[in-house]
Amino acid sequence: MNRYNISAALAPLEKKMDGDVLVLLTSEELERGVSIPGLERVLCHTPSARDARVCKAEARHNCLCGTIVTPRRTRDGVPIAFGYLLTPGWVVLCDDTGTARSAVQRLRKENAHLENGIGGFFYEFIELLIAKDLHHLQGIGDRLEQLEDQVLSGGMEGFNPRMTALRKEIAGWMRYYTQLDDMVCEFQENENGYFSERKLRMFHMAEKRIGRLNSEAQLLREYGLQLRELFQAEIDIRQNRIMKILTIVTTIFLPLSLVAGWYGMNFTGMPELTWKYGYPAVIIGSALIVFLCLWIMKKKRFW
Repeated sequence: MNRYNISAALAPLEKKMDGDVLVLLTSEELERGVSIPGLERVLCHTPSARDARVCKAEARHNCLCGTIVTPRRTRDGVPIAFGYLLTPGWVVLCDDTGTARSAVQRLRKENAHLENGIGGFFYEFIELLIAKDLHHLQGIGDRLEQLEDQVLSGGMEGFNPRMTALRKEIAGWMRYYTQLDDMVCEFQENENGYFSERKLRMFHMAEKRIGRLNSEAQLLREYGLQLRELFQAEIDIRQNRIMKILTIVTTIFLPLSLVAGWYGMNFTGMPELTWKYGYPAVIIGSALIVFLCLWIMKKKRFW
């Protein structure tokens, strides 16, 4: 468990002091029931990061609690999620990945003038969570462009698995932004009166930024749908080429099959069977038929 003084630029604390305090806990510490003076009655409402599934906020009569689940994962593949609790003078974050501690260190290092109060800290925390999201979404867009170039160059191998993975990733980011937007809207309702007008305006700015990120994710989703249509169109073009070749072959060999059927019956009334040059004549006639069919198809621009 770690404590930081929000009112003093997130300076580490050993015990409760005057001002707003941030407490970082793990799910194990929360389940063991740690004792924090001043939070005896409300700490039990802090959601566990281990059980977090969606981004949400719940306003209770004595606290504001909820969870944040991001699409990002640690190097070990563990989802980055938080449980949080806000009361007058306290912010409790439950985190099992160490991301919250890293975020606090970064806020201390990069922001010399942090916003005071629990609302100001939580605004800064949300801003930090989405700070690099636009860059990540642009990376997804670059991967989609690579897939498009691959399709246009005729490379169809491995398209479906890669496209499916990208669509799932984009859908995950869209769900994240939708849920995060709903959570920030709950903050703006300010049912408990924890936030000042200035803090509410800050949450409104965060909501607009989240909305723009959600719009960017929706554009990527539409781009993915267009790319799938392009892939299907290329497949159809390739199939049409194959059918065209089969049609040409069938058209050429149909009269040859007719000739072979006629002379394969070996009727005695056929003078070509006893003629000295009958066999070479049939060969030459068949070759002329093939060249004539090819000339007609070329003239009609069948290929």
